[in-house]
Amino acid sequence: MRTTIEIPDTQRARLLDLAARRGEKGFSRLVQEAVERMLAEDDFRESRTKAAIALEGSIGERAADELTASVARIRSTWR
Repeated sequence: MRTTIEIPDTQRARLLDLAARRGEKGFSRLVQEAVERMLAEDDFRESRTKAAIALEGSIGERAADELTASVARIRSTWR
């Protein structure tokens, strides 16, 4: 599918240069790769978030208090 995007001239020039170094005439494939990478990263982030949310309540109150205290001790030494 064709679409129009707006990018600064400097980015367009760099994309064309990169495409040429890869032996490609245009930079459509580069944009496709970038979009695919962004979508994969978003999928990964979403799955990690869901996994973290699923852990809610899986640690006991005492262990949670100990972890909170430990984090507070570590943070107190940060500069």
